[in-house]
Amino acid sequence: MRRFTLLLFALCWPGLGQDSVRSLSILHSNDLHAQLTPNVDGSGGFAYLATAVRHEREGCTACIYLDAGDLVQGTPVSTVFHGVPVFAIANMLGFDAGTLGNHEFDSGSKGVEKYMRVAHFPLVSANLTNASGQPATGKAYVILNVGGVRVGIIGAVMEDLVGGHVTSEDVAPWRVGPVLEAVRRTAQEIRGHADMIVALMHVDEKEAAEVLAQAPEVDILILGHVHEGYAAMKQNGHRYAVEGKAYGAELGRLDVRFDLAKHEVVAAEWKRIPIDSRKLAPAPDVQQEIAKWEAKVAPIVDVPIGEAKRPISREELVQMMEEAMAEATKSDFGFATTGEVPKPLAAGKLNVRQIWEVMPYDNRIVTGRFKGSELPAKLTAGRTIDPQREYRVVMSSFDAETQATVFGTTGLKFGKPGLIQRDVMVDWVRKKKVLE
Repeated sequence: MRRFTLLLFALCWPGLGQDSVRSLSILHSNDLHAQLTPNVDGSGGFAYLATAVRHEREGCTACIYLDAGDLVQGTPVSTVFHGVPVFAIANMLGFDAGTLGNHEFDSGSKGVEKYMRVAHFPLVSANLTNASGQPATGKAYVILNVGGVRVGIIGAVMEDLVGGHVTSEDVAPWRVGPVLEAVRRTAQEIRGHADMIVALMHVDEKEAAEVLAQAPEVDILILGHVHEGYAAMKQNGHRYAVEGKAYGAELGRLDVRFDLAKHEVVAAEWKRIPIDSRKLAPAPDVQQEIAKWEAKVAPIVDVPIGEAKRPISREELVQMMEEAMAEATKSDFGFATTGEVPKPLAAGKLNVRQIWEVMPYDNRIVTGRFKGSELPAKLTAGRTIDPQREYRVVMSSFDAETQATVFGTTGLKFGKPGLIQRDVMVDWVRKKKVLE
């Protein structure tokens, strides 16, 4: 009799029993980096990504599409127009929510404010606040009804945004707080209003691991920043984390079964859908909009400057950049990092465009004179340095401004910013003509 009563109770009470389980799908992308057209290998391209997203949404009554940041910065359209057209085109992809990555700050907080005005989707960030302690983007989270499940989506950006990725001037007057603390606090605030909690984060691997391990309030982590993405879904009990490849090479789809009564994910399956421009047809409306913007930058970047006889790795490009900066400023040596070169250079004929794509940032170069004894070990690695000799050193203004992070020192004083680092590289390649 007791078993019958419990069964009857479960069947009649809303949200209990089998009726409490709901199915929903989360489409996701990250680190698209303004890759409007396909990559050299044929992967990616916003028009092809749009086709894939629209296909996945067909017949899916409980689907949302989320972006985990670094939507801008990486191609000439984004560089010339400071990312604004990329957000306009991204509206055509149909994002339901997004968060900020570090490169959204390359044009400063004023640039982020422009993106917020252009975007037709909310940009959420719980650990980015204004002087009053309120969310700088206006929203720490959004709650969406997805197939009968109230999904709370909380945004976050890496805690070392300032110093590690951009300067304090880029983020001012906003502040960045600890990721785990902000996500947990916000999740606890909205738990009564949301059934399932999703952390949409552009963070480093350590921060992602901390949230997966130490934030039981969060059911799903949709991640960005690590360009290689995950080979397989990560799991901690009934909680899951996923991250896709960068540059639009793939679209992620996380299919979830969520138990409203238990407030937990009871099953999850993750697919990584390749975006192959050789197999997909581009979405005509998106393709047309991209063509309009590409036509605006073509006269600037589709200019021949040389040839690469073979693929050039990021590490080799760093060495070439150091040589180019040193020659341009008559310095003893230059310094650069792979962080300033997000992609390798493919073999073949080189236009200005290819250099812009491997060096998309508007960093200027600075020089300074220092005794050998004043130079930190990371700056002199691999070089024979006379402690008593004075050296003229050149690097990007970003490395100089964030030297506490880059070199572990704050004592290096440089002159005023000069040429754009990327332009120096273009001129150097033009003079070389051939990169062997």
